[in-house]
Amino acid sequence: MHNHFNGLKTALLFGAIWALFLALGAVIGNGRYIWLFALFGLATTFYSYWNSDKLAIRAMRAQPVTREQQPTMYKIVEELSATAGKPMPRLYVSPTAAPNAFATGRNPDNAAVCCTEGILHILDERELRGVLGHELMHVYNRDILTSSVAAGIAGVITSVAQMMFFFGGTNRNNGGNPIAMIAMALLAPFAATVIQLAISRTREFDADEDGAELTGDPLALASALRKLEAGTARAPLAPEPAVVNASHMMIANPFRARDAGRMFATHPPMAARIERLERMADSRQPGIERY
Repeated sequence: MHNHFNGLKTALLFGAIWALFLALGAVIGNGRYIWLFALFGLATTFYSYWNSDKLAIRAMRAQPVTREQQPTMYKIVEELSATAGKPMPRLYVSPTAAPNAFATGRNPDNAAVCCTEGILHILDERELRGVLGHELMHVYNRDILTSSVAAGIAGVITSVAQMMFFFGGTNRNNGGNPIAMIAMALLAPFAATVIQLAISRTREFDADEDGAELTGDPLALASALRKLEAGTARAPLAPEPAVVNASHMMIANPFRARDAGRMFATHPPMAARIERLERMADSRQPGIERY
């Protein structure tokens, strides 16, 4: 596993989130309620941390599976976990035809990996191994905790900013600056979204690379990503709120592409990910040891 300086990235991104959160508190009532925003932020962070696995699993209506129910999936995850020397996560399958997979959980000891029925139908065993290696590295790099908590905080910031716009922006009796409030109400959702997406997009590249090192087969993941790109285009998920909140955890963007969606996509372009994996395969020498 390579050092992608995830600790430093996480600290910087969370610092930006908290700065934005406290800025919202400072604008309302000339800072009189900043402590409420701080406490609210702590409570939201703790809730997202403790329930990160349950929220995503529930959103996809996934069910736990055993070795007897999914022998191939179970065998692959068991072998890769042993290779990495890490705990084996719980396994789930979501009853949806949209091909995708995701990992969730607050730490490697409390993690889960979920595949949809769609992905299990379109990938062969080698490609599925590449996908599961990617998801396991999300768990072992502790990416899931960071992205889950960031998503929770970003959602709260957006909600509070919208409340400011509708209820606080025109109130001149609260001691605040209406223009500043309106500006924050417009900018806060944008900034929170950019922060959340920056976390997701960076982590996807890292998990691709580390997952390929874990399996020793970058081209297997590249092949899987090609199939997933075509599969999600044929069978996109409906953008329901619960699914939207979990979409940044999935290996492929589950929604229908939009002309203006590239800037706000939770995933890097699939072509860029495949190209990096192919370059990685070209650079590998015979006999190189796995992660």
